[in-house]
Amino acid sequence: MAPRKGAPMQNGTSGRFPTSAGVLLGLGLGAFFDGIVFHQLLQWHHMLSGWYPLESLDNIRLNTTWDGLFHSGAYVLLLAGLYLLWQRARKGGLRWSLPHCLGALLLGWGMFNLLEGVVDHEILRLHQVNETVPKAQRVFWDIGFLLWGAAMLVMGAGMIRATQERLHAEAGLQPH
Repeated sequence: MAPRKGAPMQNGTSGRFPTSAGVLLGLGLGAFFDGIVFHQLLQWHHMLSGWYPLESLDNIRLNTTWDGLFHSGAYVLLLAGLYLLWQRARKGGLRWSLPHCLGALLLGWGMFNLLEGVVDHEILRLHQVNETVPKAQRVFWDIGFLLWGAAMLVMGAGMIRATQERLHAEAGLQPH
């Protein structure tokens, strides 16, 4: 027998959408967007182009290899998110919620942008968002990337919180 709407499942977890799965999916989608749009389509940067500029065939090969490793990591994140989602759905009682799912995806994508933007762009200087503009203007693209990530993170967290508050209200529970 499936649990009633909003009721806890037998293992003590609620049937809500698994946030961790959505976050992993968002991390993977953010990484794929970065790699496909910025690395390949726009060709603004490659994984190590800040350290190894695309001025020689050897550097192009090196960057292409690291771009492939980056995409492989994105693929693993997506698979991990799908696995967690499948595990929850397989146990039964999964409550599909588009707002919670989109919120978790935005949360993960925003986390990707902030982590990648701070670590790769600013600390390690592996590359910057748009290396096709003059060096003095690149920081503005990096800041925009971080703001975009922060906006997604805030929107995602807000969507998840609103969904959780609605579920608590439906179940007649007090909000946290």
